[in-house]
Amino acid sequence: MTAKLPLHRSPKQLRIGSAIFFFISGFGYASWASRIPTIQYQLHLNEAQLGAVLFALPIGLMLTLPITGRLLSIYSSRSVLLFGALFLNIVLGLIGFTVNVWQLVITLFCFGSARNLLNISINAQAVGVQKLYTKSIMATFHGIWSLAGFAGAAVGYVMVYFGVAPVYHFLAISILLLGFSLYFFRDTLYEKPIPQPKKKIFSFPEKALLKFSFICFASMACENTMYDWSGIYFEKVIHVAKSSATAGFVVYMIAMTLGRLFGDKLISRFGVQALLKFSGIFIFAGLLFAVLLPYPITAGLGFILVGFGVSCVVPMIFQIAGKSTTMSSGSALASISTIGYIGFLLVPPFIGFVAQAASLRLSFGIIASLGALIVLLVRNLDTAD
Repeated sequence: MTAKLPLHRSPKQLRIGSAIFFFISGFGYASWASRIPTIQYQLHLNEAQLGAVLFALPIGLMLTLPITGRLLSIYSSRSVLLFGALFLNIVLGLIGFTVNVWQLVITLFCFGSARNLLNISINAQAVGVQKLYTKSIMATFHGIWSLAGFAGAAVGYVMVYFGVAPVYHFLAISILLLGFSLYFFRDTLYEKPIPQPKKKIFSFPEKALLKFSFICFASMACENTMYDWSGIYFEKVIHVAKSSATAGFVVYMIAMTLGRLFGDKLISRFGVQALLKFSGIFIFAGLLFAVLLPYPITAGLGFILVGFGVSCVVPMIFQIAGKSTTMSSGSALASISTIGYIGFLLVPPFIGFVAQAASLRLSFGIIASLGALIVLLVRNLDTAD
């Protein structure tokens, strides 16, 4: 497929345009995640009820997968990108207006659907823009997503601190990001869509890639657990003031962002296998700190370790899997992503059920075992394949 530049748009402008939409995706999602404790309090949800409500988001995302694939075979990714961005931010604005559980479930279902449309199309855009460069720029786009997530979490912390209701918070962010989407749409790349034959919705990995898939699963499960539950853990287990509950999410996002920004240098210095091992150790030790020493400083330190631990695992696994000699790199990454995405989407909602049945500390202790699983899977891992 030949990339076709919009009139008067240089590769640099297209790169900036793609980066903006990565920022929009990360900032919008983190804005929602930073107010989960507030939403839980307003709707009087216990942990099990919250877990059930959060389950609506991954259901919306996964049910939209075949629709997104079909749309990208009919329309340019830039068209799907704009629709996904507008849809996402309109739904974000509506979340603050929910006054009962069923309204929240419906809006989160739509939020998940919109995230899928936006995330797949921005990655398609990033691949197209990458073709215009000889050096790798893909990691930068994902680093920008993390920076946006940190910024969204920080703004959420300020909103909580000053007692700003979610309805005003989300509405302001929605309007801002809608404006960004419309303005920077001109800096997106047009590529003629190519019709694709019908195929399976999910592509599961072959035996040689199962180890990589399970490592990806463990890391992504930890990552999204921190997105959804870190603020609630600080409030319910650490017993900090409600205005400070978002601090756990913020310190985690800072660590994850820094880890991604400096990850390439660390990989070059220590190697993939060593860094994967240390990542698993950081995840395990960090969550164990938060579980066994439930105090603000120790739990905050634990969340920092988890942030560093999860930051580079998935990029490293993708780097290894892309060297597969039995599958194309695209097929290998797609199959591993399927397993990893299951962990990212389905594990966090079940945290609520475990927390309600036992305790939130026990839930985090179970997730800590995923860090240990990474360490075990990295042993004798052939990173040259």
